[in-house]
Formats: sequence, C-alpha cells, structure tokens
Amino acid sequence: MPLHETAAAMSQTRRASQTSHYEPRQGIALSVGASALFALLSAYVKLLAPLSGLDIFAWRVLWTVPGALLLIALRGRWPLLRQLVARAVRQPQVAVALIASAVMLGLQLWVFLWAPLHGRMLEVSLGYFLLPLTMVLVGRFYYREHIDGLQWLAVACAALGVAHEVWMTGAFSWPTLLVALGYPPYFVLRRKIQADSLTAFAVEMTLLLPVAVVTVVLGDSLPLLTGRPGMAFLLLPGLGVLSTVALASYLKASRLLPMALFGILGYVEPVLLVVVSVTFLGESLTAQQLATYVPIWLAVALTALHGARLVRLAPR
Repeated sequence: MPLHETAAAMSQTRRASQTSHYEPRQGIALSVGASALFALLSAYVKLLAPLSGLDIFAWRVLWTVPGALLLIALRGRWPLLRQLVARAVRQPQVAVALIASAVMLGLQLWVFLWAPLHGRMLEVSLGYFLLPLTMVLVGRFYYREHIDGLQWLAVACAALGVAHEVWMTGAFSWPTLLVALGYPPYFVLRRKIQADSLTAFAVEMTLLLPVAVVTVVLGDSLPLLTGRPGMAFLLLPGLGVLSTVALASYLKASRLLPMALFGILGYVEPVLLVVVSVTFLGESLTAQQLATYVPIWLAVALTALHGARLVRLAPR
C-alpha cells in the first residue's frame, strides 16, 4: 500500500477509534450538570465573605482533595488510581504531563478567583466567551472532527455575540488569553494521558495541595475563621463538595464528547451565570448586554438541537 494511503487509513482508524468512545447521552448530561453547578458556585462564594479570593482558592483545593478521594472510594477507582501513580513513577513523561496539567488547572482556578479582586473579571469573562470557539477550532483542525450545519450556525451566532462583546468592552488582555487559550491544551493533554478522568483529577488536585497548604498557613484565613464554626465546618466543606462534583463531571464530559460539541456546550455556563446574576444577585441586563447574550442564547438553542439529535441516534 502506498505511504499516503497507509497514512490516510491510519488517520481514519484513529478517528473511528476516538468516535467509538464518545457517549453523547452521558456526556451532554454531565456537561450541562457541571455548568449548573459552576453557576451555583458563583452565588455560593458570596457566603464566604470576608475570605479573599486566594483564601477561597486554597480552601477549595483543601476540601476538594478529600472529596475527590471519597468519590474514588465510592466508585471503586482505587486500582485505577494506583495504576496511574505507578505509570507516573515508571514513565517520566506521564509524571511531567500530570504536573503540567495540574499547573494549567491551578492557573484557571486561581484566575477565576483573582480577577474580581483586581477589577479584571470582565476580561476573564470574555475569555470564557471565547473558549467554546477555540474548543470548536481544536476539534475541527486538531482532531479532524466533522462539524455539521447546525454546529457551524451555532458557532456563527456565538462568534457574533463575542464580537459584539469585544467591540463594546475593548477587553482583550492576558487574563482573556489565559482562559481562551489555556483550557484547550489542558484538555488535549488530558486525552493524551489516557487516564480515567476522576483519578487524573484527584492526582492533579493532590499536586496542588502543597500550594494550598502554604497559602492557608501564611495567609489570613485561619484568624478569620475563628468564631465562625458554620463557615469552617459547613460552608467550606460544602464548597469542596460542589467543586469536586462540578469539576469531575466537567472533565468526564470532555472525554465523552467530540471536542467541538464539548466546546459549544461551554456556552451553557455563561447563560446560567446570567440567570443566577439576575435572579439571585439582583443584577440586570442592559440593552448592550442583550446584544451579546441573545446570539449566544441562540447558539445554545442550536447546540441543544444538535445534542438532542446525537442522543436520539446514540445507542442506549
């Protein structure tokens, strides 16, 4: 067989193998559920005042690690965790990949809490608007995934909303780029590691644990928790539970869905964040903001139609 035909056959086999592992029914449910929990977290954090964003990040890691290990125990994943640790010990490239993925995840968790304290949340929000588009591009051009007409139309609607947001705010700085360009290589690296999503997540959070411990010890959160037993023993553990379930669901969905569909589903979270902001936080939408959100809501509706089609065609 000629070399170019052999390469083409190998490429088709690789794409077919990736597609055979997709489970759109479960993946869409996990992605939407994770988006709902992330939106809930945006309101939940308000209960943790007067802790700073960095303090909340540290406590989030501290309480997420036992939550992730508990999930592993409940779901019988200890053998998979031992296998992943053994792979990291035997194969330095696996260890480096896990450390790199932990750093990338930690940066995303940190910037989400850092931005509000420094007046940069608008820029980070714009990064989340751009992220689904970059994920779609990764799916199309890196994984060679097929994108049908509904998906392209959803991308066009989302791009229109994002373009209006860029024009209105003029915000396009390093926090924007960190979110929009930082997550795609993280998910690509996650797939290359070829590990169970929950066990890899537990390892990543464990690798972040020393940073969290140092932050708590050297920071001001311990004195602030004195005399606040409800926050120390109820709200902060609750933050860990919400974070564990949300992140584990999100990362699992990234393995069960084509990258393009997973990327477009990322617009569910901003929509839910708007609902939470208007319903529970007393914020309101201006006409200019509606010009951004209406095309994005339309993109979400088109994605829902596409997802419903995938679920209908997927084997039960």
